Amino acid sequence: MVTIEDVATVFDRLYPPRLAESWDAVGLVCGDPSADAHKVYFCVDVVAATVDEALGWGADLLVAHHPLLLRGVTAIPTTTPKGRTLHRLIRAGAGLFVAHTNADSADPGVSDALADRLGLRDLRPLHPRPEAPSVGVGRIGTLPEALTAARLAEAAARALPATPGGIRLAGDPDRIVRTVAVSGGAGDSYLADATRAGVDAFLTADLRHHPASEHTECGGPVLLDAAHWATEQPWLAQAAAALTAALAPATVETFVSELVTDPWTRAVVPG
Repeated sequence: MVTIEDVATVFDRLYPPRLAESWDAVGLVCGDPSADAHKVYFCVDVVAATVDEALGWGADLLVAHHPLLLRGVTAIPTTTPKGRTLHRLIRAGAGLFVAHTNADSADPGVSDALADRLGLRDLRPLHPRPEAPSVGVGRIGTLPEALTAARLAEAAARALPATPGGIRLAGDPDRIVRTVAVSGGAGDSYLADATRAGVDAFLTADLRHHPASEHTECGGPVLLDAAHWATEQPWLAQAAAALTAALAPATVETFVSELVTDPWTRAVVPG
């Protein structure tokens, strides 16, 4: 019999809490550690739609990438979205576990799953941790064959979960790309790391206007900007498979959500 505590123990080993940033909130958010965890549901965001899907499936435990409670709160009334969510989970007897920046830095972690979608080889961290250079945020790898930046953007659009915003490209679309840096989630704080590494392209999300413009003016790597959710969703299947393997011969059912929880629902361009 697998319990919520068993699942939490596995994930604390795979994604050590010590790898989380100081501002982060990871680990078990709600739920009885001694309760059974027959059915484990994986999602990026804990929102009404994913909670509907999880509880409709009969989940005992939700494993999410993004924290529901990232900042301190003094009340969780049902008059707020987060309060309603927590009350729903508690009433249903479902637990919630979060692996966020600890999963970003772990090996393998969020960016390994993203790099795998692009077929990158010979991976190493983009932003290594000083105390453990083999782990860290982002990954750098080599493409199986060189592509133009435009072709790489097309390949990324096919490889990642589809969102209305697609993939944006900054830089020369005809530039030949052999080495690529990737970072799941918001990644413009790692633009300098990508430039120092000498990669040809950097795929991430949430790139802001001024940093991207200045980076391009300085001749840095071509930038590919995808939806935040799309760069992190591939990790869910990796985490589910890792849990199943770690618990064997005990078994749990897993469900990897494909619900698009990116907040943007449509991109409009001139016809």
